[in-house]
Amino acid sequence: MINLSALKSQFKDKPVAVLGLGRSGLSVFEACKAAGIQTVLWDDGENMRKAAIDKGAVVEDFTNGDWARFACLCVAPGIPLTHPAPHPAIAAAQKHGVEILGDMELFHRAMPGARTIGITGTNGKSTTTALIGHIIKSAGIDVAVGGNIGEAVLGLPDLGAGGLYVLELSSYQLDLMTGFCPDISLLLNISPDHLDRHGGMEGYMAAKERIFRGKGIGVIGIDDDGSAAIFARQRKEGQRRMTPVSCLRPMTQGVFVSAEGELFDGPHGVVDLNTCPALKGRHNWQNAALAYTACRAAGVDTPSIAKGLQSFPGLEHRQKIVTSLHGVTYINDSKATNDDAAAVALSTYSPIYWIAGGQDKGGGYEKCEKHLGHVRHAFLIGTAEDVLAAWLDKHKKPYTRCGTLDKAVEAAHAMAQKDALDHAAVLLSPACASFDQFKSFEQRGDAFNDAVRRVTAYTKEAEKKGGHA
Repeated sequence: MINLSALKSQFKDKPVAVLGLGRSGLSVFEACKAAGIQTVLWDDGENMRKAAIDKGAVVEDFTNGDWARFACLCVAPGIPLTHPAPHPAIAAAQKHGVEILGDMELFHRAMPGARTIGITGTNGKSTTTALIGHIIKSAGIDVAVGGNIGEAVLGLPDLGAGGLYVLELSSYQLDLMTGFCPDISLLLNISPDHLDRHGGMEGYMAAKERIFRGKGIGVIGIDDDGSAAIFARQRKEGQRRMTPVSCLRPMTQGVFVSAEGELFDGPHGVVDLNTCPALKGRHNWQNAALAYTACRAAGVDTPSIAKGLQSFPGLEHRQKIVTSLHGVTYINDSKATNDDAAAVALSTYSPIYWIAGGQDKGGGYEKCEKHLGHVRHAFLIGTAEDVLAAWLDKHKKPYTRCGTLDKAVEAAHAMAQKDALDHAAVLLSPACASFDQFKSFEQRGDAFNDAVRRVTAYTKEAEKKGGHA
């Protein structure tokens, strides 16, 4: 756990108000408690409040209370800060001049000398963050990985002077960072997402660009127009030493991946990414190139990075191979909760028995449309069934309404095994949120894994008995 003791005197023994009692909010409570800093907690959800009370927390609705008693308001990233409207507690804190921040800012103020790598982007953040952590750990350097992935930042261990924190940062977290700027900052890509929380694309891009405030090193994937514009602006401002990364064009100065999958640092070859089993597809080539650039900036030598890329096991729920049976590969991409992320998976495999659906985000499926030629048949689940069915009808693509994930896995498995096509994939890449039927994309992915293991085991058992599955 991060030691917040240094903040006690800064806060003049005033309590910290904590809004939102999910993973990050509870970690703030625990870290403050360990440091002897008082907290007062609130969440609009009754169950969340009860869980905090059970942990010994002081819970009260401080929205219309005495704000002069608080040192600051620490807000969970999921709480609306500005759009579509600020949470009432945030509006009240602003009215009374109380500082609003997030757990990342508390981490920075408690450990201002900590070495940090920050990763943001619309797609690929978690894979790139995990990949960087894996490479650095493999190189023998003390590392802790967290933030928007895995452990909340205040729950990470105190690594001391020699350690390195690798932090995935969402746009929500970046909005709450007032002074913290990572030493090495990465922007992977930008495409429309969370626009309701940022007031449109301009606000979303501004939130992402906040990762480059202050001095240090900047790394940007320049293959989309938005990121290329941010790179040009940041290079002109000159606060950070900027490195461009591309998977579409060679560069004499910068890091790029050739059409064949060879990673280059300027004119120098680094590694053939085709030798990295968990990094298939151009999207993963971009993740690898950005991870390489960050690790070089952190002082890891090139041979160690190449070994780390080759030994990376992949990230759970992100194009993770569950198993293979009779030439059909079963792939868990439950983390693909939007059009862009699912399109990446659809572009990587063919033919695909595609399990899609969940809670529709309202943004359409234009990116997925470009790769429907890879889809043999779609299996639809969740409340998005009607929207997806109408869209697939428009494009004359066959589908089956399955309703639930277990039924979709059974139907996709049966069809894929019967067709027996070369290089076929049963792919869960929903292009939708999970909250209509699951608590999280992780729970949805776990359910997919379980269903796949069940149907493939049944098939194997039936074949042993000489029957038919």
